[in-house]
Amino acid sequence: MDPYNSADALNISKQQDNPYAVPSAKLAELHETGQWEKAGRGVRLGAVLIDGVPIAIVGILAAILIPIVGNDGKGGVSASGMALLGIIVLLMLGYVAYQLTLLHRHGQTFGKKMLGIKIVRSDGSRAGLARIFWLRMFVPGLIGAIPLVGGLFSLIDPLFIFGEEKRCVHDLIADTIVVTA
Repeated sequence: MDPYNSADALNISKQQDNPYAVPSAKLAELHETGQWEKAGRGVRLGAVLIDGVPIAIVGILAAILIPIVGNDGKGGVSASGMALLGIIVLLMLGYVAYQLTLLHRHGQTFGKKMLGIKIVRSDGSRAGLARIFWLRMFVPGLIGAIPLVGGLFSLIDPLFIFGEEKRCVHDLIADTIVVTA
């Protein structure tokens, strides 16, 4: 027994009574008791649609404004058109950075956060940003870019959600699930 450690002297459990200890409840433990459930198909679709709204708005505005503002009358692009294009690119990069920050901190995009769902590992532990970005986004995007095979993969990937596990192919590749938060 250490005379300088009051927890040992009082015979107090360090794990239970230490206010500075990391919480002991893990999502994996909650899974075993059935206190969380996989997110529904409709909720996941809703989250994807919500995430796509800002991109669609900026894309539509770009399609309308760049031809109007960007035409210099000589078949080239005006300085104001280039400035507008730069603003649009910065808006898109800002949105991507915002989404990646949310994914890193909470395992949620803006749409997932609004609808109360998040991405976790299949064992219930936290899914890191590298896993989410590289395995859930980059690898399926790379496969989707392969001629002929990519189109088929891009069709099959979301259709897997209708299976019993409610997991898309990108979930299986990354060993993740989407659960209610």
